[in-house]
Parts: sequence; C-alpha cells; structure tokens
Amino acid sequence: MAGVLAEEPMPGYLQLFSTAPSVILDAYRDCKDCGIELSIQTLLDHAHLTPTEIMLFLLCVVMWTSLRWALTSYLFEPFAHRCRLHSNDAVKMPESAWKLVFYTMSWSYCTYLLFFCDYGFFHNPSSVFHNWKSGMQVPMDISFAYLIQGSFYGHSIYAVVYMDAWRKDSAVMLLHHCITLALIAFSYAFRFHNIGLLVLFLHDLNDILLEFTKLNIYFKIRGGKSYMINDFLSTVGFVFFGITWFWFRLYWFPLKVLYVSFITSLKSVPNIPFYFFFNTLLFALLLMNIYWFRMVVRVLTGQMKGINDVREYEENEFQEPLEAESHNSGHLHSEKG
Repeated sequence: MAGVLAEEPMPGYLQLFSTAPSVILDAYRDCKDCGIELSIQTLLDHAHLTPTEIMLFLLCVVMWTSLRWALTSYLFEPFAHRCRLHSNDAVKMPESAWKLVFYTMSWSYCTYLLFFCDYGFFHNPSSVFHNWKSGMQVPMDISFAYLIQGSFYGHSIYAVVYMDAWRKDSAVMLLHHCITLALIAFSYAFRFHNIGLLVLFLHDLNDILLEFTKLNIYFKIRGGKSYMINDFLSTVGFVFFGITWFWFRLYWFPLKVLYVSFITSLKSVPNIPFYFFFNTLLFALLLMNIYWFRMVVRVLTGQMKGINDVREYEENEFQEPLEAESHNSGHLHSEKG
C-alpha cells in the first residue's frame, strides 16, 4: 500500500505503564494550557468547528433516528413477529438488528480508509501526530467518517433514554456514548482525526459481533421450538467476540492508541493542546472496555452457565423467558395430544 513503509514495532504493556507516569508528570510541569482561563483561550485558539459542520451533525442525528424508526416499524418488528419470537426477545431484536446494520457499515468504511487508502496510521500509529498543525485541513473521506460516527453517537444518546429497552448497564452505556461523542468531536475539532479513526476502527468490530451474537440468542427459540443453528452461531459469535474484544480493545487499543497519545504525541507536538483532557477520555474508554470484559471472563471461568444477552443481562433474566417458553410449548403439546 502506498504511504506505508514498514510496520513499526509494537510497544509492550510494561513499556506503556512504566513510561507513561514519568511522561505525564513532565507534561504537567510543562503544561501551557492548564487552568480555566488558559484552557478557554486554548480552546478558542485551536478548536475548529464551523456552523455548517454543526448543522450537518444535527441533521444526521435526526436522519439516523428517523431511519431507525422506519426500519424498526416496517422491517424489524414485523419480521420478529413473523418468526414468532418470545415477547421479550421481539422487543429487543430490532435494536440489535439496527446496530448490526450500522456498525457493519461504519467498520467497513473505517477498514477501507485504513487499509485500502494512502493512510498508514494502523501500521505506524506514531505517524498520527506527524505534521500536526492547528486548524489543518481534514481529508474529506475522514471528515465523512467523523460525520457518520459522531451523529450516530448523538442519536445513540437519545436512543438510550427514549428508544432502547432499559438494561442493568444502560446508565454506563449512556456515559459511554457521551464519552465517545466527546472524543469524536474533540478529535475532529482539534485535528487529532487520525488517531480518532484508529479508535473507531478498534471498537466497531466488537459491536458487530456483539449484536450478531445477541440476534442469534433471540432467534434460538421461535414459535416454541429450539433451533440448534442459532445456538451454534451464538456460541461462535461469542467466542470471536471475546477474542476480538481482548485483541482489539485490550491489546491493540492501549499499545497502538494510548501509547501514541500519552507518550509519542509529545515528541511530535511538544505542548500539544488539551493533552490531559484528550487522554482522560481515552483512558476512560479503556476502563469501560475492562469493565465489560468481565462478562467474557465469567463465562470462560464457568461463573455463568450459558451465553445470555451478552453484556447487559444477568443469567436469570435470560433463563426465565426460556423456561416459560419451554413450559408453554410443553403445555401446548399436551393439549394437542
């Protein structure tokens, strides 16, 4: 691929966590935008968002919300009822179907930008801050990716409160969407768009596998009958979900993104604006990745007997509908007999 010379060596966890504290301390001592007044001035000097871009963002938020409503009303819900899903699963299925469609599209586009265009950020992450300048032009194809993703997370914040089924971790999901939207907006406004593109690529694949797994869980029981193909696909989806979660979010994300953002960014751009705020957002994202990874560990260690509605539901919430469905099915057969 043009523009990529050779893949730079990956740092290790030890190198990241042993080097970062001293680098952060030095950055704090040399900080030129610490304090409220200096931060406001830095924001005015370096943040670049035009009224047109803000208007496009709002229009796309409305577009995603309207498109989801249309697909849910005229495609996903009728399909769920036609398949005779359990009532609880029929309610949750449209949300997962919608997210599967979006994340497949968005991740495919990020993959295209990183591996089929002249961007070498994935193979050489330290290059994301090379030649950085305040107010520099963002390539149109990357701007489009930011518009798609930013407006989707704007829609998602609305959806968690008004459209999605409320779950045990909905409050955490709301916080996650707010942090991600802030990260997207900040990356674009301060022209850290290259590293933002890496963040999006490393997170969206897991969402594809998550929604694929959940959909197959919902379709295990249809019309009172159990379908082994969906049970098999949900297991396969969960295995790949667990593997890619660790690989993309807990291995590549810290070592390709956090290492660059915390350490090498200061070599390319000394006194980079809002160093602490930007890295706090990235670190918060890492903590959430670790928080949700506990579910995978619970399954692998046998603390959870089966694969339930991944990440958001406790086992008894999933088992009770299945038991009720089995009971109803058995009762129906006995009446027919």
